[in-house]
Amino acid sequence: MNELKGLHHVTAITSSAEKNYEFFTYVLGMRLVKKSVNQDDIQTYHLFFADDEGSAGTDMTFFDFPGIPKGSHGTDEIYKTGFRVPDDKALEYWVKRFDKYEVSHSGIKEQFGRKIINFSDFDDQQYMLVSDEHNEGVAPGIPWQNGPVPLEFAITGLGPLHIRVSQFDHFKEVLEKVMFMKEKASEGSLHLYEMGEGGSGAQVIVEYNAVLPQGRQGFGTVHHAAFRVADRSVLEEWISHMHQTGFPTSGYVDRFFFESLYARVAQGILFEWATDGPGFMGDEPYETLGEKLSLPPFFEDQREQIESKVRPIDTVRSTKTIEKEYL
Repeated sequence: MNELKGLHHVTAITSSAEKNYEFFTYVLGMRLVKKSVNQDDIQTYHLFFADDEGSAGTDMTFFDFPGIPKGSHGTDEIYKTGFRVPDDKALEYWVKRFDKYEVSHSGIKEQFGRKIINFSDFDDQQYMLVSDEHNEGVAPGIPWQNGPVPLEFAITGLGPLHIRVSQFDHFKEVLEKVMFMKEKASEGSLHLYEMGEGGSGAQVIVEYNAVLPQGRQGFGTVHHAAFRVADRSVLEEWISHMHQTGFPTSGYVDRFFFESLYARVAQGILFEWATDGPGFMGDEPYETLGEKLSLPPFFEDQREQIESKVRPIDTVRSTKTIEKEYL
């Protein structure tokens, strides 16, 4: 059985695709690599923010479901998404950047022997920056070359995923016996798990929390998290494995940019297994990635209908000069 390689992407829900685009582009300095629609709800945008080339393991994606209420944080939810930065010095830069853009943050803290900053956006979506100062394992991505953040400080991919659960023993069994992750360390109620090569790009932090009420999904919360598998043949192994373990799954799903499997593993938490390829570079030039509405070939015959349902969002950056901000 091939192990999971690491984090693939995290998908969350936003109240505003426009504000979400501005925040990720001009504050976080991540590149919009694909402007598409939710393939299960075509009136809903699906925006993909990633590294310079949309590498697997670097992207955070968002749905903007029309009329959805605000979510609430609690237990039994994917609570916080981590992002990697090169080193401790980068975190000092981000404190200044967050102060400049009035982003709510914790300042620099320490967790599992490395420095981090917790922060949130306009929807109270929860994030964490983690320093790769002494990190080993999954290689980082390539920061967005034309973004506003100096490259030596820029985000290079997904870091640890923080999940809260009310029934730790059951969740531990799922991670270890079903998904083959290994517990590496613990701090109080927090337990650090790794997969594949390990390191920040292949870690899940599980928080045992039986005190908070259950989280409620809505804007400002995570919808699901995806883990990397190499290709279709490995994905088929996992489809068979999950079937044998008795979990109800989606079966094989072709998302065009990658191929997937979905399963609710425990306490309502939705995980996805996603292939590293084909990726986001196949249907648009590198220079204008994410600037036009990109649809999988199986939706092209509905383009006119889809474009009439989703409002236009200006995501053109190739004609702009975005200055690097040294603070």
